[in-house]
Amino acid sequence: MRKMGIDLGTKTIGIAISDEMGWTAQGIETIKRADSLKKDFHRLEQLIKEYGVSEIIVGLPKNMNGTIGERGQASQEFAEKLKKRFGLTVHLWDERLTTVAAERMLISADVSRKKRKNVIDKLAAVMILQSFLDSNNK
Repeated sequence: MRKMGIDLGTKTIGIAISDEMGWTAQGIETIKRADSLKKDFHRLEQLIKEYGVSEIIVGLPKNMNGTIGERGQASQEFAEKLKKRFGLTVHLWDERLTTVAAERMLISADVSRKKRKNVIDKLAAVMILQSFLDSNNK
């Protein structure tokens, strides 16, 4: 079964999916957040079914000193709602600096600012999921 990585933002949700063996993460899409959680969850449900997802990994943005701020609390609440809605195992995974790393990677690849904006959250989701997979495959 596959794992889904999520980079939760206020305007978008980056989505990544693992391969069947749980070794690699691939970016799938960036969901534009809707007015209601119901619409966001509808698209997530479609992806969960399409890819046969058994676990979800949600990026947990911590402050640099390890504390949980406002965005971290939002991710924790989102993760709880995912558990209740889909009945799957949901892990919170430290995502400090993943968006910064994704941005640097895209800049070094000479990706234009406009294109970076469209893929940054998806790439951050890949980095979150790949980090989780790597730590569990040691």
